[in-house]
Amino acid sequence: MAHDVDATTSWPVFRSLASYRMNLLPGDLIAGLTLAAIAIPEQMATARLGGFAPQIGFFAFLAGSLGFAMLGSNRFLSCGADSTITPIFAGGLAAAAAAGSPEYQSLAIALALMVGAMLLLSGAFRLGGIANLLSVPVMVGFLAGISVHIIVSQLPGVLGLASPSGPMLDRIGVLATELGRTNPYTLCIGFGVLAVVIVSETISAKIPGALIGLVAATLAVIAAGLEAKGVKVVGAVPGTLPRLTVPDLAPEQWVRLVPLAFVITVVIMVQTAATTRSFPSDPDKPADVDRDFLGAGAGSVLAGLIGAFPVNASPPRTGIVAETGGQSQLSGLAAAVIVLALLAFGTGLLQHVPDAALGGILLFVALRIVRVKQIATIYRQSPSEFLLILATAALIIVLPIQQGAFLGIVLSLLHGIWSTTRAKLIEFDRVPGTTIWWPAHPHLTGERIAGVAVVGLQAPLSFLNAPGFRNDVARVLSEASPKLLVLEASGMVEIDFTAAQVLLDVFKECTEQGVVVAVARLESVRAQNAFDRFGLHDVLPKDRVFHSVDEAVRALAT
Repeated sequence: MAHDVDATTSWPVFRSLASYRMNLLPGDLIAGLTLAAIAIPEQMATARLGGFAPQIGFFAFLAGSLGFAMLGSNRFLSCGADSTITPIFAGGLAAAAAAGSPEYQSLAIALALMVGAMLLLSGAFRLGGIANLLSVPVMVGFLAGISVHIIVSQLPGVLGLASPSGPMLDRIGVLATELGRTNPYTLCIGFGVLAVVIVSETISAKIPGALIGLVAATLAVIAAGLEAKGVKVVGAVPGTLPRLTVPDLAPEQWVRLVPLAFVITVVIMVQTAATTRSFPSDPDKPADVDRDFLGAGAGSVLAGLIGAFPVNASPPRTGIVAETGGQSQLSGLAAAVIVLALLAFGTGLLQHVPDAALGGILLFVALRIVRVKQIATIYRQSPSEFLLILATAALIIVLPIQQGAFLGIVLSLLHGIWSTTRAKLIEFDRVPGTTIWWPAHPHLTGERIAGVAVVGLQAPLSFLNAPGFRNDVARVLSEASPKLLVLEASGMVEIDFTAAQVLLDVFKECTEQGVVVAVARLESVRAQNAFDRFGLHDVLPKDRVFHSVDEAVRALAT
């Protein structure tokens, strides 16, 4: 579909519906119907995962769909209850209140409002870079750990056993000892639904396997009277519509939610950015990640206002909208209308839905979020980063999940800092027969000019690597004794205050040693501004800054 993106860029609300054409309506309605068929069982299961009644999952989907349609940019993205963030906030809230209690509900509402506010601020101030706080290996390990939490939390329901409490490893041990008491009916239902979803997904993601499995399991419960044989069901679901809800919490309770809200916000930002980049509205235009943060934030705020919990972008549901002909957020709104109709008129249909069927759906979700191929690729290509996957997964599994998630973010940041500190000064050779200077490499033929040393740092120059930079320059000056030192600066996209002081010292030391210094390819605007701001041109005149290394060598080498 061709969209006039420039015409809709400044559209304040419902951006994907700007200049909407009625010939797109059939595709949107079909995509909306498919989305609803997939979302209904998934939202029920996710609500159950968080310790909420099924209708609260529907409220979250309504809020996420409307909020994102209002302020988001991506025309495919589906926002609602999500199994990635639910175990995190459920674990955090359970430490403060009993799951299902009025206080637990109030805390969830407050958390949704706080997360929504943080996302709105992130979008308004264009803080999309925060989405990069989790590196790919850390995110992969994070999802693997979340998967274990989902599996362990759902296995008791699938096996017909009581849910153990305590730390994760203790719960696994208790389940292992209780396997002999498994209810065969719940086992068949749970793994039967899991099998239906897996087969459906294998054939086509468009097939609503979760809904098919849920309906089949419900009919089996009714026909065979399985409730009398120990199969637990959802029970009566109130046919209530969303209404304005305000949490009744003390100020200190709001304050205690801030760290958890921050962790949830970061995870939502990472997943929203990944989703909108994977399913761009226009492949020829960069994704407007910051605008999509506004959409996700509006969804969480609305969720809080109607008594639900934080919402998140869903890559699988977004893919369904894109694959089934959806052209705008009208697809999500159509699905929301279907869910609203179910809430108003059809909740009686949910009374005999077995808990084990919802558990089977969540087991599929848990298996789907483990990125096995990516783990294998990282293992082959970067063993050190594979250790990051293991470490992050272990943190999520062993520690309380909200603490593990926070430490996962810290681990990602430490990995980034470590990578920056490892940046070393590299030497450049001239490619024979050309004017191109290229990083020296054992497998590439290069040539050097007597009395000339060309070096560069392929990383931002900051307080983290500035001391190493100074030592490396001193080593080059000592070993090569050049008359001309050219700093190839194309990789130095940023220079902070500490690094600028080191550069000043290096320039002065070179002058004292009789070495002429030049800078080539200072391409970054931020680095150029740093040269002006920190007075580097007072020591290195502007006529010593060149567009290329070859230009600097021809001008200054004697």
